[in-house]
Amino acid sequence: MKTLENNGISIAVCDTASHIGTISDVLDLLATATYGSECAGLVLLKESLPEAFFDLKTGFAGDVLQKFSNYRMKLAIVGDFSQYTSQSLKDFIYECNKGRLVFFKHSLDEAMTALTASP
Repeated sequence: MKTLENNGISIAVCDTASHIGTISDVLDLLATATYGSECAGLVLLKESLPEAFFDLKTGFAGDVLQKFSNYRMKLAIVGDFSQYTSQSLKDFIYECNKGRLVFFKHSLDEAMTALTASP
């Protein structure tokens, strides 16, 4: 995990070696980013997440996002989401991008902008 700064705000960026399979993995990342690096947000690559995350019926995405909400940590997931055809997932991504906590972006630059934007 590396730390980048934009507008004076530190953001943790997970590398491609990070793989999240359980909520425990999410909590470890949150702890490292929050207490280890004092970051206000975290960037995950889409490839770091299991396919279950993108199948909303599994509840994994909701569990992950709940942890970020509980710890008041912003999250950006970076990748190409065009392969997913589920309308509910497309709606979920759209609604997240309208909010202030979770973002689905196509590039690291877009993620950094979203995570460090003023409320």
